[in-house]
Amino acid sequence: MKSRLRSLYLVEITTLLQLTIPIIVAQVSQTAMGVVDTIMAGWAGKNDLAAVAVGSSIFFPFFLFQIGLLSAVVPLVSQARGKGDEREMHTAIQQGCIIGLFSGVLLMLLVNCMAPVLEWMQVSPEIIPLTRQYLFAISWGFPVAGLFFALRNGGDGASLPRLSMIAGFVGLAVNITTNYILIFGKLGFPRLGGVGCGWASAISILAMCITMYALLQRHPRTSFKKCGIKYGRLFNRGILTQLKLGMPLGISLFIECSLFAVIALLVSRFGATVVSAHQVALNFTSLLFMLPYSLSSALAVQVGFTIGRKRSGRLLRTVQTGLGLAFCGALCTATCIVAGNHAIAALYTENTAVRSLAATLLLYAAVFQIPDALQVNCAGALRGCKDTKIPMLLTILAYWCVGLPVGCSLGLNGFGIFTPGPEGFWVGLICGLLCAAILLGRRLALIIKQREHLIHLNP
Repeated sequence: MKSRLRSLYLVEITTLLQLTIPIIVAQVSQTAMGVVDTIMAGWAGKNDLAAVAVGSSIFFPFFLFQIGLLSAVVPLVSQARGKGDEREMHTAIQQGCIIGLFSGVLLMLLVNCMAPVLEWMQVSPEIIPLTRQYLFAISWGFPVAGLFFALRNGGDGASLPRLSMIAGFVGLAVNITTNYILIFGKLGFPRLGGVGCGWASAISILAMCITMYALLQRHPRTSFKKCGIKYGRLFNRGILTQLKLGMPLGISLFIECSLFAVIALLVSRFGATVVSAHQVALNFTSLLFMLPYSLSSALAVQVGFTIGRKRSGRLLRTVQTGLGLAFCGALCTATCIVAGNHAIAALYTENTAVRSLAATLLLYAAVFQIPDALQVNCAGALRGCKDTKIPMLLTILAYWCVGLPVGCSLGLNGFGIFTPGPEGFWVGLICGLLCAAILLGRRLALIIKQREHLIHLNP
């Protein structure tokens, strides 16, 4: 019995890793574009790096909202595939593209109206003009990003994560090239500095979208050529269903990222050196976050597929395996950060003051690796179960009622060993993520018990 159970868990580990590894490569390559932006902007100058940092803190929450909104495509496609309904798969992807395009246009307009926030948050005056130009440039990527996320999530939901991996490599290559040309003014282009990062990111997203569409069209499982769906039939209740599922996901990611964004804007009052150090630590942490986030995406696919096949006996094993892998991975990343914090900071800047403070903040980033990994994978499993509304409320409670108050109290006023500064804000982040992990974990346990009663056990 123990031998059989061990073999079943090995099967789950193998299946999840086969899905996760290509998603990790895709996510890391896409997130690496932000790392490239930060490093190259740092080479251009301290103010350019600070402008990219502040601009990203405004842009990225809306970007993550769009990612979450279109994450609804994953469980819809995976459950349709579990039922063997290819028509429903194609409908979900194409309706996702419609939602992505319209949401992208709205977000583009919204981001360009955020300039007053810079003055309200008391951003240093020398950073504001560059930040506004950066936001204008990168906002053009929103409509295309909406299409790309719908296509990418459709491919992932169809268990074809290698397609998004290829698109990610294309985007990274384009990003590095265009950054070099636009930031430093090569090949006859004007020297744009940090603003060039915004245009380079928008161009890179377009390249990924074109690549992803071409790859989906070439694969028989996802090609739109033979799906037989008329364009007019896409505008039905299915779009509303997808919006109802995706909106809480988008809000949850927005709430999580907006906590980081608000803290970044609050930190900006301490000057360009502190802002730059905070951005270095946050940027590297964002890159590492793609590891547990990729696992959560794979977990959502596998949970949705298992539910579509009505195999709730396997559901518990899948979730346990996913959370176990998340915990082990977080231990590894935390250890790597502690061991190499000074070397990591040195990759981003030659400024001694920025490098020293960034190395200290990276130690705080190491602490929240475990709660961050657990909370995002609990959310991924819940997403595969199509449970999104309650997790959204739990996320708001954890981040805005625990994380932000603790961070502001310590970061702005200081307490005990903490003087006013960025360290207190990072303690707030740790508290918020820990609270989210506990609340989402309890919700996941409840949903699994409900599934076991609703679906006939077929392990």
